[in-house]
Amino acid sequence: MSSNDAVSETPSSLRAFSTDISDGTESSALEPALATPAKARRDEPVTTTSPPQGSGLAGFREALGRWSGAGRGKGELGGRRLGRTDRVAAAIVLVSVVAVVVVVVMTCEEVKWLNGFEVKVLDDGNGLGSPDDVCIQGFWYPYQNIFNLVDELGIKPFTNWMKSAQYSDEGLEVEFPIFQDLPQLPTPFGTLLYTQFNRVPLVDRLTSLALMAAVIDFDNTDTAWRKYDSVTARELFKQFGCSDRLYRDVIGPLLQVGLFAPAEQCSAAATLGILYYFILAHQKNFDLVWCRGTLKELIFEPWMDSMRTRGSEFLDGRKVTDFVFDEETGCVSAVACGDEKYNADAVILAIGISALQELVKNSAALCTREEFVKVLNLACIDVISVKLRFDRKVIIPNASNACSGFGDSFAWTFFDLNQIHDEHKEDLVTVLQADFYHANELLPLKDEHVLEKVMSCLSKCIKDFDTATVTNKQIRRFPKFLTHYFPGSYKYMTRESTSFANLFMAGDWITTRHGSWSQEKSYVTGLEAANLVVDYLEDGSFAKIVPVEEDEPHIEALRNLNRRFNEIREQLPLTNYFLQ
Repeated sequence: MSSNDAVSETPSSLRAFSTDISDGTESSALEPALATPAKARRDEPVTTTSPPQGSGLAGFREALGRWSGAGRGKGELGGRRLGRTDRVAAAIVLVSVVAVVVVVVMTCEEVKWLNGFEVKVLDDGNGLGSPDDVCIQGFWYPYQNIFNLVDELGIKPFTNWMKSAQYSDEGLEVEFPIFQDLPQLPTPFGTLLYTQFNRVPLVDRLTSLALMAAVIDFDNTDTAWRKYDSVTARELFKQFGCSDRLYRDVIGPLLQVGLFAPAEQCSAAATLGILYYFILAHQKNFDLVWCRGTLKELIFEPWMDSMRTRGSEFLDGRKVTDFVFDEETGCVSAVACGDEKYNADAVILAIGISALQELVKNSAALCTREEFVKVLNLACIDVISVKLRFDRKVIIPNASNACSGFGDSFAWTFFDLNQIHDEHKEDLVTVLQADFYHANELLPLKDEHVLEKVMSCLSKCIKDFDTATVTNKQIRRFPKFLTHYFPGSYKYMTRESTSFANLFMAGDWITTRHGSWSQEKSYVTGLEAANLVVDYLEDGSFAKIVPVEEDEPHIEALRNLNRRFNEIREQLPLTNYFLQ
């Protein structure tokens, strides 16, 4: 999503450049001592690359962090101390669509801009925040950092809290209420009690309780990820005694919408992480709101305007193609956009997996580093997005609906845009969007065949679609768009710090211990990466990051007990002899 602008001789300013390297592909609290202050020379420009929109459950997946302060050396530049920067934004990646490279350049003269940075955003031509709403993105209750951002911008882009539903090929399976409006119960009892299961018997639902043992054992540490990542989600549910009906009609489909692939193709570690964050950590976590229009119009444009008022400049037609490595300093010294090179002091790279894979294959600098070569082992998931306008009004009980189990390998969601988007609220006909994940089988089909499939699926959920006629359609294909958390993928994912002292990573697929997922993780990792730059420069103010809400007391107690048990077990002979 970002790149750097050629460094001009403007002494006395600290320039941040950002560029878009989006490719239509997919788009994860600062821990103390995130990085040791770099030993590299301080008179080299700093570059950071991060993306504005990133993936959520599909979507808002990459985030460029707000820049909070940056000085150099011991805070002296040309005899004048640099003042702290006032959170000059790189760009949040709220949907994994745009890839950004933000370059920060520091020169040896007084700071011209009040914020301490001169920011230039270089876009490859698609426009930041585009394509608009590839997948409709929900914003869940735990997304406190994103909610803080929109509050700071003074915008109100979201709907009220809304109910949602889940369908199978046999009809309505589950309805999810607004959990925060109901009496709060210890997890997971509120979720089990208040969720309205239309078809699944109580005895089947109770078989899910045994899974809490794995939820307690999975504490988001590196050890936990490595323990569960090689196991498939299906094996996990089988091991803990989940009933076939609950798995087939509820858990499997819900997971396939959350991680975008069938359960047998998903990592058990990612499954436990996403289930806990969105559903099991706290009763209210599954409550969500929606953007009342396109993300670009309601969030990115006002956000970009805010950055412009702080001195940022947005330039089109720039795409990052490589990085220049300075062997003397061991740092990235410049970012290449074709034949143009933009000097940098630090770089934040916030892009999706597919975009990074393309960059690694063509980069003389990145292909020499193990952590970037490993990224070539990762995979992404195809998406098809279909927007339809009908000739009549069809009553859709809930604005957002997850679907699976239609005899196909894909999962899908459909959204009543009349309830979500302001522009369709007064329409006399139904307007909806359906997003298909793991859409390998649909991608090569002609539009008319895709439409037939969509209408067949919709009719199984809501019978009135049998008699409705499509008057307008928009079908968009996005190959390799979403992150695939396949079993064994964790060991190939990168961390926020890299083997380049001044190159940092951000995105919803980056390894972090914050605990968030999807759009929130994209934004949080952007903030964490910005903090790493501040730490690297040894000056400036750290961005504030809202931590994930603490575990409920009974979960915390059980996790502490589990850790003690594991510590004792590790002391036993032959503990690590057998395959875990």
